[in-house]
Amino acid sequence: MNDYPTLLKKYINVLAHEGASDLHFSVGAHPTVRVSGSLAPMLKEAVLTHEDTAGFVKALLTPEQEKRFLAQQEIDFAYESPDGFRFRGNAFFQRGTIGIALRLIPKVIRTVQELNLPEILISFARKSQGFFLVVGPVGQGKTTTLAALIEMINMERMEHIITIEDPIEYIFEPKQSLVEQREVGIDTKDFASALKSAFREDVDVILVGEMRTPETMAAAVTAAETGHLVFSTLHTNNAAQTIDRIIDTFPGSQQDQIRMQLASSLAGIFSQRLVPRISGGLIPAYELLINTKAVANLIREKRSHEINTVIETGSSEGMVDMNRSLAELVARGEITPESAFEYSLNPNVLQKLL
Repeated sequence: MNDYPTLLKKYINVLAHEGASDLHFSVGAHPTVRVSGSLAPMLKEAVLTHEDTAGFVKALLTPEQEKRFLAQQEIDFAYESPDGFRFRGNAFFQRGTIGIALRLIPKVIRTVQELNLPEILISFARKSQGFFLVVGPVGQGKTTTLAALIEMINMERMEHIITIEDPIEYIFEPKQSLVEQREVGIDTKDFASALKSAFREDVDVILVGEMRTPETMAAAVTAAETGHLVFSTLHTNNAAQTIDRIIDTFPGSQQDQIRMQLASSLAGIFSQRLVPRISGGLIPAYELLINTKAVANLIREKRSHEINTVIETGSSEGMVDMNRSLAELVARGEITPESAFEYSLNPNVLQKLL
């Protein structure tokens, strides 16, 4: 019988030593880490059995979480190791056996500058109200970008900040601000309920970990309209797609209203991708939409398909086009042209910029 807490500690030390971002346990495979975007199996370790992954679940989850996991067959959770490493985890079933994915959450919240993000992002953290979204596929650094913005507010201003997360990832120590973090399933029933109750909690800044339902989206937009600064994420590819996704989530009868609300409350949409760096590690490429009068009109008039053109031509207003961002990284020798094409949503336009 293996001692799973000790084995888990050993694998977490490997992850820390290798500078890895993720740790995977899957039956029939070696324990595997992800380093700079690529998977690397620990070949010296034994191939995992069903008993092993079940043992790791017991080491990672509380009895209450384990009960919920067995009932629902998947669970999101946060785990802190005895050595103080924090992880966002997900356990799931596949072909009748258990799989586990752990994502390391760095202890230190890095700044916008340290993350190689554009300085203009700081202006969104300094707003007193509005709705700001960070979007992109899974694992592209959205949570880390939002943490940098929230921490900046925490250090600069006396605000009441409430985060609603599933699970809680970065831990914010109150500095200038009062910061309260609520975990879905532990501190609140769901995102929408926590958002509605935030209105009665004298809140200034709200971070919504993810917008999954129309109720959550409606509450977030209303919060931004009524004088709050709201940050959130969506798994979308770019700004135009994000606007369509939000509106399409609602039934037809409510779409005009949400379109009007979004046009008036949106501050901006930041879309990012982490691209392998020539020198090792990852560097962000990004797109930034700023909600100008022209953009607000496009949203109102159901012309979101024209937003990409506005971004391409809006650099004088601070907007950033993804292809330009990729081309700049190639020009600076940070990434290869091949990587740029791989991450571009419109390679034909990128071709002309390189």
